[in-house]
Amino acid sequence: MSELFYRNACYSTNDEITEVLLYPQSNFVGLYTFNQIKGRGQYGNSWASVAEQNLAYTLAIKTSCINHSDFLFNYYTAIAVQNYLANMTEKIVKIKWPNDIIVKNKKVVGILIEKKKINQENYFVIGIGINILQENFDKISNAGSLLTQTGKRFNLKQFTENLHSFLIEKFTHTPSDDEILAEFNSNLFKKDEISVFELDKTRQNGIIKNADKNGEIWIELEESGLKSFYHKEIKLLY
Repeated sequence: MSELFYRNACYSTNDEITEVLLYPQSNFVGLYTFNQIKGRGQYGNSWASVAEQNLAYTLAIKTSCINHSDFLFNYYTAIAVQNYLANMTEKIVKIKWPNDIIVKNKKVVGILIEKKKINQENYFVIGIGINILQENFDKISNAGSLLTQTGKRFNLKQFTENLHSFLIEKFTHTPSDDEILAEFNSNLFKKDEISVFELDKTRQNGIIKNADKNGEIWIELEESGLKSFYHKEIKLLY
């Protein structure tokens, strides 16, 4: 059983979901809007969204329902969203470590996962921003939407309801840690390809080898060899 709530507009679905979690009837509670005024991304970044063109969706899951580490849960969330978009678009969809979703070299999804204690219950609060119908991104050169990248125009409401149902099924039956890690790496953006990275304000070539269970990514750099990094320690330029 799950619950899904809609707002005509809200500041941040990750913040406002606390209002619908006061008396939940389910282990899974979703909230969405097509007009998020002040969305948040990872590490204090903002997530800008054009009204009635994109989706801001948050799913709250009781932590007691999840038997994986935070890192693997983060990976699995990205896998679930990647699976859904690949099914819907019938296109190749990749995961840019740690959890951005890429279609044809453009970022179409951002994911923010937080842990919150609400009404004496601990939750994973998963915020998912999906660019669906937006066509112009001004100076954001690496951003795109499902429309710009696939040519497909989705009904926002139906897309969201299907996503919610798909994610509930995914989180109700999670695979093993090893299976999560293997699938994440099999869908990793730019894996085993020569790419350009920015490290300590300098650029150099490198090859992404794999992500590990501790949340780190291993990159073979042309100047310093194989090294591991946490999020924000190195930047992939694409």
